[in-house]
Amino acid sequence: ADGGILAVVDPGVTWQVQPGDGPDQLQLVRPDRPQPDIVAGPVTVRPSRPADLVVIGGTRYRGEAVVLRGSTGVTIVNRVPLEWYVRAVTAAELGMRAPEVRQAVMAQAVASRTFAMHYLGRRQALGFDLYATVADQVYPGADAERPEVTAAARATAGQIVTWRGQPIEALFHSTCGWSTEASDLVFRNGPKLPYLRAVSDRFGPGKNDYYCAASPYFRWTEQWDATTLSAILARTLPAALGAAAADVGRVTDLRITSTTPTGRVAVLAVTTTGGTFTVPSYQVRDVLRPAPDRQLLSTLFQLYVQRQGGELVKVTAAGAGSGHGVGMCQWGAVGRARAGQGYARILATYYPGTRLERRY
Repeated sequence: ADGGILAVVDPGVTWQVQPGDGPDQLQLVRPDRPQPDIVAGPVTVRPSRPADLVVIGGTRYRGEAVVLRGSTGVTIVNRVPLEWYVRAVTAAELGMRAPEVRQAVMAQAVASRTFAMHYLGRRQALGFDLYATVADQVYPGADAERPEVTAAARATAGQIVTWRGQPIEALFHSTCGWSTEASDLVFRNGPKLPYLRAVSDRFGPGKNDYYCAASPYFRWTEQWDATTLSAILARTLPAALGAAAADVGRVTDLRITSTTPTGRVAVLAVTTTGGTFTVPSYQVRDVLRPAPDRQLLSTLFQLYVQRQGGELVKVTAAGAGSGHGVGMCQWGAVGRARAGQGYARILATYYPGTRLERRY
């Protein structure tokens, strides 16, 4: 709190940090004292040697940990050099290690580095830059690092993708299905960015001639019976639409009323005994869930409604791809790497009109 050293913690000794009563107060629970130390945050946990790791909740991290008193509890921030962050993120986001996909891993490293640089300062008010989850990029710490991935990331160190001299919003997703999508057609109030537009993943005339065809999510099917779907919609529609969907009732029909140029669902109409509800593209995956704890894989699907005696009894979604569909298709990058494309070409394809630059 005052810039001094509070304590030196021996290796293997665990301390607990709990919120204090004051707005900035922290309680440090030490194994050698019966009562916690009350200090003003933030508190920094720094390894004695730069090469050592700090363990937080059983996970090892490089750099240092900064403990903040948040509005609802304690926030722990890992302050880490960007290149170490990129190595762990790349391993988590695209951890393939086969030599033939090295160029895809290099493309992922550049995309993840660019994403991080684009969003530096994004959440400054919260005391950090990026979440360690899919809200930004999956960052599982040092335990995720792999030698092959680290080597690929080091080969691109300092390189980012730019548009008009600035780091781009380097979005990526698992599997496009057959084409990526324009950003303004996917996200709520999404900007129309010239480098985030639809890019085909087709390379031949065959039905599976797509670079992302090796993905386990290239094609998929989900089914709901009427009872299960009604129960899911009773939870998801009010969560998405608020008071307008307070009384959902039993589902009687589902229709796709509008699609994007690539075939993704732009508007889904859900009819129940409580009325007809219009679900926009950015809420479709949350509303039409296969299970309460699982989003629909993508909005690239067709619906088939089965009826019996005029009553809806089953709904089937036949779909393609996984994720929001904007920016780099990770499985497409893998397919392109296997076809001999280099990482620079992969990035130029999925982020058209951009430049690859080395910033440091």
